[in-house]
Amino acid sequence: MNIVITGTSKGIGFHLAKLFAKDKNNTVVAIARSENLLKELRNDCIRQNLKSKIKIVVFDIEDPNNVKNRLKNEIIKHIDSVDILINNAGFLINKSFVDMDIKEIQKIYNINFISHSVLIQDLIPFLKESKLGHVVNISSMGGYQGSSKFPGLSFYSSSKAALANLTECLAEEFKNNNIKFNCLALGAVNTEMLKTAFPDFNAPLNADEMANFIYDFSINGSKYFNGKIIPVSISTP
Repeated sequence: MNIVITGTSKGIGFHLAKLFAKDKNNTVVAIARSENLLKELRNDCIRQNLKSKIKIVVFDIEDPNNVKNRLKNEIIKHIDSVDILINNAGFLINKSFVDMDIKEIQKIYNINFISHSVLIQDLIPFLKESKLGHVVNISSMGGYQGSSKFPGLSFYSSSKAALANLTECLAEEFKNNNIKFNCLALGAVNTEMLKTAFPDFNAPLNADEMANFIYDFSINGSKYFNGKIIPVSISTP
């Protein structure tokens, strides 16, 4: 399989890339902005499997105009079709609604929603080439309708809600093209991003544990789901 994952320098994305790279039959295109952290990921993957086909792409997705076509061109240097696309990269600022400035709002929406939308656009022809064709968008329980909401996360949560809604729309639009779209609304996970925003909060799951769930869902979930927003949380909304 050919797998494309954004946000792989650390946390859930890092562990996801390692899980897929264990299989010598997989080609994993791991995308993140930090070259040093991506090199660490590649070295870890090779240590666990000398035949690992891990391809790193150093790319910052903050600017959607930069993502358009350029990121696709970097990806297709390594693969000619996409079986699984996992839009995992995310950005969080814990700040009150009235204090958030426009640049911060734009950065949140660009990384969490617009750039992923543009990447999906560009990769549609390559997803059509696959017999699997599964797009997994990583959202948040904060963006899940009816869930508990928290002050300071208005723009983060709403950007994740936009990604979830897009998932439903694309599943309908491409239902005759052999591409499945699903969205996982994750509960709290111990990642660096969460610790930065909420230093005193201890989440019930670690990044590697959540990565295991997403790994299995990415491979098998399209057999059972399409256009679904699935809450992945041990707490009730």
